[in-house]
Amino acid sequence: MSTLRATVTRRCPSHGARRAGSARPAGFRALALTVAAAVLLSGCGFRLQGRTPLPAPLAAAYLVAPNDQTDFVQGLRKALITNGGKLVDDSGRATGTVRILTDDVTSKILSVSANNIPREYELTYTVEFSVSGKGEELLPAQKVSVTRDYSFNERTLLAKENEEAILREGMARDLVSIVMRRLSSL
Repeated sequence: MSTLRATVTRRCPSHGARRAGSARPAGFRALALTVAAAVLLSGCGFRLQGRTPLPAPLAAAYLVAPNDQTDFVQGLRKALITNGGKLVDDSGRATGTVRILTDDVTSKILSVSANNIPREYELTYTVEFSVSGKGEELLPAQKVSVTRDYSFNERTLLAKENEEAILREGMARDLVSIVMRRLSSL
C-alpha cells in the first residue's frame, strides 16, 4: 500500500522564490475554531454549569432547617461550600442566614387499575426558604417545588421503592440547583 504525501509550493515573500512545505496542520484550524467559539460564547454571558460565586452576604452562612438530614439540606450544604461559602455553627459569626422553612415530599395516586390498585404515583418535593443578613431580609420566603410521576407495579415492589428513592434524590438535586441560582442573584 502506498502513502500519499501532499506538499504545497508557496512563494517566499522576501525572495520571490518557490519553496516546498506542508500545509498548515488540521489541528491549527481546530484550535482556531475552538478559541473563536469560546470567545463568542463567553461574550454572550454563557457559563458552564458548576461553581457559581456566592454574594458577600453568604460568604459565611448559617443554615437553619427543621431536619438537617434530608437530601435537600445535605445537598445545599455541599453546594454552599463548593461555591466558595463557609458554613458556620453560630448565627453570631454568620454574614447571612438561610432558613429552610419547609422541606416536604408528598406522594399522591394518579391512576388506579380496574381492581382499585394504584398504577401511577406523583411525587412532589417542596422547599420553602428565606435569606436574611445582618438583621435585614435579603430574600423573602419563597416556595419552590419539583414534581415527578412514576408507574407502580406490585410485582416489582422493591424495584419501585428504589425508583422512588432515586427520584427523591434527583428532585432534591434539582431543588438545590434552583435555590443556588436564586441565592447567587442576591
